[in-house]
Amino acid sequence: MLDRGFREARMVTHQQLAAATRIGMLTRERDTASACAQALRELAEALPVDAAALLAIDPITGSHVQLAGIGYTAVTSEALAAEFVSTPWYANVVRQPLPPSITEDVEDTADGGQRFRDGWFYAERVRPAGFRDALTGALRQHGRLVGLITLSVQGPDRYGSEARHLLASVLPALGALADPTARTGDLYDLPADADASLVTSEGTISLPGRGRALVLEDDEFTSLVAAFMGSKGLRLRFLWPVGRRWYRVVLHRCTTGAPRARQAVLVSETPTELPYGLSPRELEVLTRAARGRTNQAIAQALFLSPRTVHSHIEHLLRKTGCASRAEATALCVRDGVLRPTSDDVEHFVEADAFTGRAARSPR
Repeated sequence: MLDRGFREARMVTHQQLAAATRIGMLTRERDTASACAQALRELAEALPVDAAALLAIDPITGSHVQLAGIGYTAVTSEALAAEFVSTPWYANVVRQPLPPSITEDVEDTADGGQRFRDGWFYAERVRPAGFRDALTGALRQHGRLVGLITLSVQGPDRYGSEARHLLASVLPALGALADPTARTGDLYDLPADADASLVTSEGTISLPGRGRALVLEDDEFTSLVAAFMGSKGLRLRFLWPVGRRWYRVVLHRCTTGAPRARQAVLVSETPTELPYGLSPRELEVLTRAARGRTNQAIAQALFLSPRTVHSHIEHLLRKTGCASRAEATALCVRDGVLRPTSDDVEHFVEADAFTGRAARSPR
């Protein structure tokens, strides 16, 4: 993820090249919050930095939120996130191919010829905070503006062309860290043909290259997602109908991207047939059996007779090739052959989303 301009820049040190490479490798980390903080530390090793902030654009509200920061006071950080982005100098940051610095600020860059150091934001926010030079870059992913990186130093004239090229070289990596949708599919091993969305308490975030999950149109399903968000589980696998079609659905508690996105649930779906030739009713019976419900309790829940439930149990045992109800229950939980309700979530969620270890053992 190194920008060509950086490779062509003069006076590149081994330390700077190593730092840029390590920042690129951080995009592989699952813990994005820690990776963002480490990226700033790497930049501070390669460039003069007394303060730095990595900001992401909240995909729901459009506001800037801080992912990681060093050296800035709370007041300065808030000003960067809430005030600087509304100034003409921010528009200059977005417009320029290289991150602009105060050192190389020129007359025609912003606000009808007014240099940044002659403007109100520098006079009222930057200089009183003790900084004399700053370097700012816009973060993009797939052509979308996703965030902002800014570095500040107390001494003047510290960020020249080499510093600008170095920061430009790592903007793609920083953009991947800031964008909550950038690596979601890779991190959670989504099938290539899966539709997927990020769901937060305030709305749904579309993922680049993925269709919206159709299951989200179902009110009962959204209640199940809400129950999952309120649980302590990291993953839930099950089957869900949309019209006459069935989908294999996986809910992942999202741990990447901006703060709001880290509180989101990744919903992915792929079309499927009911496994083992099960009928929808047999799937419902099997799910309740996996909860440890008796035939009488299952009959009451599904408005069936105990005799009918007994017949369904016999049929599903034969179809799955299981010798006992306990074996069928274990199969059901292991392979996500479930059609749960919101009341079932706490029982079936998995505590470890990457090993598939169930939070509870089936009864």
